[in-house]
Amino acid sequence: MPSITRRPSGGADRRLPVEARILATTQRLLAEGVTFTELGVQRIAREAEVARSTFYTHFADKTQLLMRLAESMSKTSFDVTATWRPEPGAEALPSLTEIFRQVIGIYREHAAVLSAITEVSAYDPTVRQFWNGRLEQFVRNTERFIRVEQESDRAPRDLDPVQASRLIVIGGDRFLAQHIVTDDGSGDDAAARELAATWWYGIYRRPAEQPG
Repeated sequence: MPSITRRPSGGADRRLPVEARILATTQRLLAEGVTFTELGVQRIAREAEVARSTFYTHFADKTQLLMRLAESMSKTSFDVTATWRPEPGAEALPSLTEIFRQVIGIYREHAAVLSAITEVSAYDPTVRQFWNGRLEQFVRNTERFIRVEQESDRAPRDLDPVQASRLIVIGGDRFLAQHIVTDDGSGDDAAARELAATWWYGIYRRPAEQPG
């Protein structure tokens, strides 16, 4: 006879607060292959073992729910990258590589949410503007790093910090999003190394342009 106390596999963890349960349930369903467009509030509520009205107590709609999931993911990435500072010498490259290893791990953990963001951004300007705004936080943080390096004469003065930061942050995000859906994980270390080298030698330690 099956246990009447054990939670069914894949069901909601009722030990979690209601809001966290709804978020975790949605992320699980997305990871199982349900597209966000197909995923209805009724199913989310049923799988999370809450009333539909309870869902709307915590979230205005599915869009707000998705943005909350993406906000949590991007904050985790930002917290990791914000701890790193460019350092004099080659010793900074291994530490930057480790930062990118952690970021790739975060992207993999939240791959289903990222896929949903891409899916919904194609037709929902609110989600698109939200995600672009989250990326802008990374851009501004990187721009500050570059300016500090320039003021310390460790990065070339002819480098444009605005364009360079947008190139490496937005380009890096696109690369990572593609990497996690096309690579089985065996290439993660190489991806982290190449990203770190591109940032370090392409921006922070780029040779100054020679006159003439």
